[in-house]
Amino acid sequence: MKTYDDSNWREELIPYTNSKKELELLENGPKSLAQSWHMSALYNKWKKMKGYKDPEPPDVSSSMKEYFQKEQEFLTENDL
Repeated sequence: MKTYDDSNWREELIPYTNSKKELELLENGPKSLAQSWHMSALYNKWKKMKGYKDPEPPDVSSSMKEYFQKEQEFLTENDL
């Protein structure tokens, strides 16, 4: 969940670039996959410039030992 307003990030970033390519992209939007990647990089640049950080993803890793324990529990429950 975002805790910031990014509705006009393109307009906010325009004064910080002097590249014709980036200005056109910010004003008109992407027309290809490569341009959408560039747009994503510009969005990340804007977030970094503003000091916004995305939350860390949750740790969903598990060990093989945990996997086999859960598998054994499942099999035991379904044998009844």
